Parts: sequence; C-alpha cells; structure tokens
Amino acid sequence: MTKPIILCIDDDPQVLRAIARDLKEQYRATYQVLSAASGAEALELLAELRKAGRAVALLLSDHRMPDLNGVQFLDQARQFFPEAQRVLLTGYADTEAAIKAINEVQLHYYLLKPWDPPEEKLYPVLDDLLEAWQFTHTAELVGLKLIGHPFSPKAHELKDFLSGNLVPYRWMEYQTSDAAQELVALNNIDPLQLPALFFEDGSYLLSPSIGAVAAKIGLHPTAVADLYDVVIIGAGPAGLAAAVYGASEGLKTLLIDKRAPGGQAGTSSRIENYLGFPAGLSGSELARRATVQATRLGAEFLMPQEVGRIALQDGYKILHLLDGTHVTTKSVVVTTGVDYRQLDVPGVHDFTGAGVYYGAATTEASACRGQDVYITGGGNSAGQAAMYLSQVARSVVILIRGQSLAATMSAYLIEQIRTTPNISVRGFTEVVAGAGTDRLTHLTLRDNRTGQEQTVPAHTLFVFIGAKPFTDWLPAEVLKNPQGFVLTGRDVQLQSDFRQRWRLSREPHLLETSVPGIFAAGDVRAGAMARVASATGEGATTISYVHRYLAEV
Repeated sequence: MTKPIILCIDDDPQVLRAIARDLKEQYRATYQVLSAASGAEALELLAELRKAGRAVALLLSDHRMPDLNGVQFLDQARQFFPEAQRVLLTGYADTEAAIKAINEVQLHYYLLKPWDPPEEKLYPVLDDLLEAWQFTHTAELVGLKLIGHPFSPKAHELKDFLSGNLVPYRWMEYQTSDAAQELVALNNIDPLQLPALFFEDGSYLLSPSIGAVAAKIGLHPTAVADLYDVVIIGAGPAGLAAAVYGASEGLKTLLIDKRAPGGQAGTSSRIENYLGFPAGLSGSELARRATVQATRLGAEFLMPQEVGRIALQDGYKILHLLDGTHVTTKSVVVTTGVDYRQLDVPGVHDFTGAGVYYGAATTEASACRGQDVYITGGGNSAGQAAMYLSQVARSVVILIRGQSLAATMSAYLIEQIRTTPNISVRGFTEVVAGAGTDRLTHLTLRDNRTGQEQTVPAHTLFVFIGAKPFTDWLPAEVLKNPQGFVLTGRDVQLQSDFRQRWRLSREPHLLETSVPGIFAAGDVRAGAMARVASATGEGATTISYVHRYLAEV
C-alpha cells in the first residue's frame, strides 16, 4: 500500500534538512517524508499529489518565509488536502501570529524552534496529530460500506450508530453512485430492500436492526462478571470519566450505554473551549480517546444495551436490561445525560431521519452539500453545527425565538458565525409546521412578534431546542425535581420527606442520590453545569464517593 505523506516546508536549507532527517528517523516505516524549500514549491507539489490520488497526513511549515509565509501557505494548502493536520513551525517572537492562525486557517498545532530533543518536543505532538488523522482518514479506506437512499430514516439510524461507535464506514448513495448500483446488482438485491451494509468479507445485511449490526461488528451486549463494584449507566463525558477513574483505581467497572460512547457531546462537530485543546476537538474524537483510555485501564463496556429498571436487594443493585438479562453491582453511577427535545409542531415528526435531524450534523453533512440548511435553536450545539455545515452547505440559516444569540451562545461561536458569509441568523422566528411526501420539502416559519407566517422550501432541518433528562426508568426511590433531573447531596436533604427516606446516620455524599450507593453526575443531575469539562469533573469525582460508600458496606 502507498504510504501517506508528511510534507515539511522551510526556506532555510539547513533547517529543512534537520527537520526532514528527524521526521524520517521516526516515521519512515509508516509515512513518506517529502520536503519543499518554499510555499510556492510546496503548493505545486500538493497539486501533483492530489492528481495522483495520494494521501497527505501532515503539513509542517516554517512561518517566516519570503513571498508566502507559513500561515498563508497552510491556508492555501487546505484546497488540496483539507483533512491534513496543519502545524506551524515558528520562533517565540511569532507565537501571537500562530495563535491567531488557529482560527484563521484552523491550525492544529504550532511548534517552537528549536525542537531538540525531538523525542520530547516533536514526536509526542506529531504522534497525537497523526493518530487523529488516521482516525478520520480510515473512513475512506476500510471495506465497510453502507448503501442506501438519501433521506432514508433507516439509513440515518445506521449511519448514526456506526459513527457514534467510531466504526469507519463509507456511505454510498444508491441513486448517484455507479459503484453502489453495481454492488447491489451483483448481489441481486432489490433496491427497495435498501439500506444494505456490506462487510469486508463480502457478506451483507439488508435493512438490519442495530442489534444485528452490533453483533456483526463485535460489540459486546452481555456482561462478563457476576458482580461489579460500580456500574456506570450512560457513556457521555461524565460516564467515560467515571469509567476511567473507576478502572484506574482498581474497581470492577462496567459502563452501559444504549447507543454509543460520547453522549450528546459525542455528536458535536467541534468543542473549542475544552481545557488543553487550543485548536478544539470533535466530540467523537474526545469519546474515542476516553474509550481507549478506559478500556486500557480495565473498564468493561456493554453497548448497545439499555437498563430497563433498577431493583434494590440487600444493599445490592440489580440492573434489569431490556434484553431480559440482569447485572448485579454494589454501586451505580447514573450519567444518562439528556435527550434532544423534540420539535412538537405539525408535520415535523413525520420526517425525523428524512430531512429532520436531532444532533446529527456530522452524520448528515454530506447530504447537505450545496443545499440550503435550516437550524432551529440558539445554544452552543446549534452554533457548532452551523459552523460545521457551512463548510458544505450553500447557506445555513439559524432560526431563534429571541433577538440575538448573545444570551444563549458562547462569544467565540457568535464571532465565528458573524464572520462566516454563508451563515445568517433570523431572530424572532419559530418553526410552526413541516411538509413533504416521503421527505421534508417545506417549512412554515412564523414571526413571533407579528404572527406573520411564511412557507419556505427546505430539505433539511437540524433541531437544537434544548434537552430533557433521561430519567423515567429510575426507581421511585430516586428523587427528581419537577423537570425530571436527579437530586443529589444537599438537594436531597432539603426534601420534606428526607428523614423518612434516608435510613443512614450519615448525610448523603455530594453526588449521591436519595438511595445510598446510587450516584448521579453530568447533565442528568439537578443543578449541573451544561459543560463538557464540568461533566468530566463530576464523573471523576463520583468515584471518590463510590470508594467511601463501598468502605461502609
């Protein structure tokens, strides 16, 4: 197989030889290292590589070059290889320009000269960037293929599941792909039976259930142990953090999720305010890193699997799963997060997965190429989706009920939206109806000041209108507030019947619910801050309280 390319650029011949030497020393087994003495020469080389169908993994460019500096080169290089990792090599005096370039050209990292020793100052950074590139690039290389019709709810469900579980696949639209039509014909498949999921061994499943796909790709829906120290329910950031800390501290740890790692955050196209990632990272990348980390430390994953109810028996918690099996544990951490709130207006529900999507911007972006896209909602999730979709859509219109985004969205996102020419914000506007046949074709919008309505052509609507906690399945002993969020710690003690419910001499721990040994963390908890960093912090903190609880029993 042809090796992907690392390209380094510097107008100083001595520096160029040095960086090329260090790159070859570390990466020659996996990558082909090329070099160029100027930005113009590098752009010519990239054009030839693009024509030849080569893959470029990483661009490492000096900043201070005549005619075309490093930032300008990296900006122009995106037209040839937009997925390549972009790194600026600079001196201390140019760090301000490098930081500015993070937003201007979506710079992934900047390195200061000198990089000696490379084992400490160069290779660890590039290893991380190349691993991220490999993760996104494999989707074009692996043999898993999903063939289906556009705006198919079943195909959307499969794409959402595969993407969420970090399974690389290639989406092939039957109507427009000659290769897809040939594969369907060769296997004597009626196009009406699509979607079809083809595997690397040539086998395929027609319109499969999620359970069938999970079994085929090797996900584990059955617990291994008879008894666990802690079972975490929900694999969002809080749950993943709890799994990492539980496993690392020697607890027999199981993590259960009904869909995939990452939760709502996992669908985010870019999280730019997470500590330690100046260029931001996607929700799926955060989920992937955390899943690998938890697995390496010994946590067990059970997905797709769903807990139907929790029974309390002699201090143990019996988790009854929807497939009829059960899991026994000494303690439970509930991190089920929140579900996207449904847009309850006439016609819209009929087109879920067929033009109307909840938190699926990364999954359905390819279907929006050259289209006019509508987003309803004014929070950060809506803003992140708008920025992501603006890369492929002709236009993106954000519909909000208020006058502006200032009260609901982070300032950095508002500024990015303001400077993106194909994104517009339409205030005082609500979606009041959807229409179509087998897919969405029109939306009815209403000005909430005047009541005037307007019907517009619309093939795609992404909905981000808030969220509700997923807590209906919890036992009645676990107290919740009127909105359904789980009460913990001090909030439990403030309930009028606390003393009748709580039988222990001690008070509930900070993140403990009204049932001893059942904890809650992240967005599902009443009073939680809706931020990824706070969710991971709470998830990690619960494990310290789990230790205290286990020491008591």
